[in-house]
Amino acid sequence: MDTRGHFHIGMTFSHLSLATCRLPAYTLPPMKEKDPFDFWYAVNNTEIVQAPSQHLETFGNTTLNYYHISEMMDSVNQVHIREGRMQANKPQIITPEAYSQTLLEGFGEESQKYIEWLKENNQDIKILQYGYKLKQESFSEHTVTDKLDTVIERIKNDKKITDDPLSAIIIGVDKPWDVCLVKLFWQIIQTSAGPNIQELSHQGLFSKKDGIPINIYKEIEDTFLAASKNSELINPLANTLQQHNLFKHYEDRFFALVKASK
Repeated sequence: MDTRGHFHIGMTFSHLSLATCRLPAYTLPPMKEKDPFDFWYAVNNTEIVQAPSQHLETFGNTTLNYYHISEMMDSVNQVHIREGRMQANKPQIITPEAYSQTLLEGFGEESQKYIEWLKENNQDIKILQYGYKLKQESFSEHTVTDKLDTVIERIKNDKKITDDPLSAIIIGVDKPWDVCLVKLFWQIIQTSAGPNIQELSHQGLFSKKDGIPINIYKEIEDTFLAASKNSELINPLANTLQQHNLFKHYEDRFFALVKASK
């Protein structure tokens, strides 16, 4: 189940901080005209009973265990339980320019004003990009005959879950149930972005060289070095520069490398 999309979450710490959420791309099943189940129906009917007590890892991936509980719409006291894992990717530092570029898609004049503000204030902005993927090999589901409240309490009191700081319990709709996971991940980002940014700042990873966050600067330098030794890596280098919206910054150096490789 791959999805693609964006959420942006504004947060205030010692500096203005932003966190973006890049989700794997999925396509919901086509809905009939009178089908009451849609994205917002799922969002508005999702309750996070228990969120992870531990924030997402700052310097590595995080495996989250989720338990999704839903009532069967056409059956009395039939409760569907889904268990699975999602892997939250290590948060990535991105440049304000790269972030602002995403705002051009589908936005108008006000978006452009925001972009200009970002460029003028980029020394005070820290931006992280998050993403996840669902681990299908750990997925299971079953239906039990019981009252919803009873099932919830039983799962909440399961020692395996109570002892796991990275477990989450959500009550949601039976379809499209995967939207409930998007809402869960959004909330986890809200609680994780602050500690993640503080830990990255403590390691000096928001410091800059030539106006570029140091980790991105090192990534680009390593990619340039690799491409200078193997011309097949020139296209991946171009992709990296475009991903960070820094192609113009390195344009002369890039084309010099292309010329030298011929």
